[in-house]
Amino acid sequence: MTSQPHQPDRPVAYADSGVDIDAGNALVAAIRALARTTRRPGVVDEIGGFAGLFDLKAAGYGDPLLVAATDGVGTKLRVAIDTRILDTVGIDLVAMCVNDIVVQGAEPLFFLDYFASGRLDPAVGRAIVTGVAEGCRLADVALIGGETAEMPGFYAGRDFDLAGFAVGAVERDRVLPRADVAPGDHVLALASSGLHSNGFSLVRKLVADTGQHLDRPAPFDAARSLGEALLTPTRIYVGALKQVVRATGAIKALAHITGGGISENLPRVLPAGTAARIDLARLPVPPVMRWLADIVTITEAEMLRTFNCGAGMIAVTAPADADGIVAALAAMGENVVDIGRIEARDGAAVVYDGALDVAAVR
Repeated sequence: MTSQPHQPDRPVAYADSGVDIDAGNALVAAIRALARTTRRPGVVDEIGGFAGLFDLKAAGYGDPLLVAATDGVGTKLRVAIDTRILDTVGIDLVAMCVNDIVVQGAEPLFFLDYFASGRLDPAVGRAIVTGVAEGCRLADVALIGGETAEMPGFYAGRDFDLAGFAVGAVERDRVLPRADVAPGDHVLALASSGLHSNGFSLVRKLVADTGQHLDRPAPFDAARSLGEALLTPTRIYVGALKQVVRATGAIKALAHITGGGISENLPRVLPAGTAARIDLARLPVPPVMRWLADIVTITEAEMLRTFNCGAGMIAVTAPADADGIVAALAAMGENVVDIGRIEARDGAAVVYDGALDVAAVR
């Protein structure tokens, strides 16, 4: 919709500025139906009020702490906009928030989204929120509200932005990381699904600089276009982790590996005077990252600080519990690799041995 010039003999309407209230109402109706598919114990009412309500007692908590997280999808949105593949970035949005909550030992409970565009297209909005609802179902969180903003003159063409907000709870005595992370503990990597939602400014630059085309088969996955492969959703680890954390009580710490990679995220959950020694050769580097390392010159250090390098989530556990945790997570569908140990060390909090397996994918 484009703004219409004002004619003095005609009453002014909001639509003259480019805002379509009817389109917004149509999208809200579609969202309400999608939100119903995400209901879980604790939800008080349907979307439609001024704020969402959630009953912690109904969700089974006695002495809970609330845990909140907010995030976006970053410039991965540019790939979605350019390819018009819009039904997966909503999964990324949920994943980036709920994975941050589960690392505290908490259970994500509900989610709200913010979708802003220059012109509201109900079909586009529905596709995006379909992905949000799917992410909520995967994480067993309720979509209880959000905001849809139409902002003509602010976003160009078909551009839009997304933000997400999640709230969870954890019983006061079960917060992670625990204080007993100690030398000798095992460091376990839960495999990523690919790039997740980090490093896309560099990825997009490399794609453009090397003359790649998003609509052509991916060099590392001939079954999909490059755009489809790059848009592989961020893996949601909540289902497996909340079950294993509760059932075993053996996970001492968790780290969500996002921007900054292992080097910057794992130290956030380690006590002073300890470091993680990681065997890089054991990291399950995804084909997309091997391809990126093949088409340009990028140092191993830069790979490690930009991408997850195959470890989307890291768990720390005692030696006696490591095999059991690996088996329990594998039974929940996770690919888990023992990649290192905690050691006593001052200074650098992550020490690397070996080298990443970035052999070219052909």
